[in-house]
Amino acid sequence: MSNPASPQHLGWLGILRLGLVQTSIGAIVVMTTSTLNRVMVVELALPALVPGILVAIHYAAQALRPRMGHGSDVGGRRTPWIIGGMIMLASGGVGAAAATALMTQSYGVGLAFAALSFLAIGVGVSAAGTNLLVLLTKRTEESRRPAAATIVWLMMIAGCAFTAIGAGKLLDPFSTARLVWVTALVSSLAVLLTVVSVWGVEGKTANIATTLEPDAPKPAFKQTLTEVWAEPQARLFTIFVFISMIAYSAQDLILEPFAAVLFNLTVGQTTILSGMQHQGVFLGMIVVAVCGSVIGGPRLGSLRLWTIGGCLGSALALGGLVLAGLVGPSWPIRTNVFLLGVANGAYASAAIASMMSLAGQGRQSREGVRMGLWGAAQGIAFGIGGLAGTAASDFARYVIGTPTLAYAAVFATEALLFVIAAHLAWRVGDVRDGSATARSKADISASLAHARGIISTSLSGFTTTGSKGSRP
Repeated sequence: MSNPASPQHLGWLGILRLGLVQTSIGAIVVMTTSTLNRVMVVELALPALVPGILVAIHYAAQALRPRMGHGSDVGGRRTPWIIGGMIMLASGGVGAAAATALMTQSYGVGLAFAALSFLAIGVGVSAAGTNLLVLLTKRTEESRRPAAATIVWLMMIAGCAFTAIGAGKLLDPFSTARLVWVTALVSSLAVLLTVVSVWGVEGKTANIATTLEPDAPKPAFKQTLTEVWAEPQARLFTIFVFISMIAYSAQDLILEPFAAVLFNLTVGQTTILSGMQHQGVFLGMIVVAVCGSVIGGPRLGSLRLWTIGGCLGSALALGGLVLAGLVGPSWPIRTNVFLLGVANGAYASAAIASMMSLAGQGRQSREGVRMGLWGAAQGIAFGIGGLAGTAASDFARYVIGTPTLAYAAVFATEALLFVIAAHLAWRVGDVRDGSATARSKADISASLAHARGIISTSLSGFTTTGSKGSRP
């Protein structure tokens, strides 16, 4: 068991308290990315591309995360950025709902207002989410960070789930006016919960925060970002996050269609299959949290090994889906998907905890920029991952001609990306130990070049297989 938290660090209740901010973020985001998506496509009969572009704006805005982290680094306080970000996020959420209602009267004006609102949502998530993780990192004992990472992630998921259920009941009978009212209620409660959760937390132990001297010159953002990017560890971890998150998210939109085509599953059955994957994610995150923070030890608590293991386990599970495309309906798809979820959960929990541990490594007063850089890589990769997965599956289907093999080709590419991510995670550990600083840039280039070669070979192999399979 871990030693009780010192007065300078948060206890478990304090970690849960900050986790409520993630719950609040999830509550607003689910209203804008899920509920409004359905309303636009179904009730307003708009092309699915419209909400797709709006959500993409929200993800693209997360490129501002390093700038948000820099602002709090220079100011020396995270709380104002968290509260301000939540107010911006809430305003964007209400604005997006109002814009959706406005589309019924003036489509062009409503669409323009929606674009601005989703931009505000992305900015708000960037400011609040980035600085919350920095504050949590600085206030959490290192041995508890794996559990803290799991807690805040699961609390965000809980925020999405509870809001979806509660708001769903309030939205019936549906009207656009009721949509705006419910969104405003959820957003207001989220801001109130955030203020209560963070109030006074940062000020209790100001000595934990590393701030600039009052009279010291304030560095420019471009200079600071350049300095952080010049750190081999920060640069390598950014590339790791980007590649692994593309692999993590690319299967989201194609797993259920794949299962429906190959195994002839109904809509309800594929939904249950997706639920099994999420159960696996939950289990994987809990295992990392328990082994890393409760049992501990140099091996069970090694974030590096858990990150690498999660990536390789995900690659193996995705390889199982490739075999499913070749073997056919006899493949144990439910077990395969559950194990994919377990590996994904282990990877996600360990990667977030690693983020928290590495944020303070390097030059002082750069924690926010580092966390922002990695958060931006995560958000942008997650945004393009689903789009890349669907586009790649459509392209592979056109080239190969067989739907199941086309999906399998995409799963194979994701598996290879996870293998590359595992290699990068290993290199991050070497750089952190100071044994590979001089070789890090060459290793990155070599890894990416190797990846391109493997992926090209893989797709060529699947094209050949698909061509043979389609012949009489």
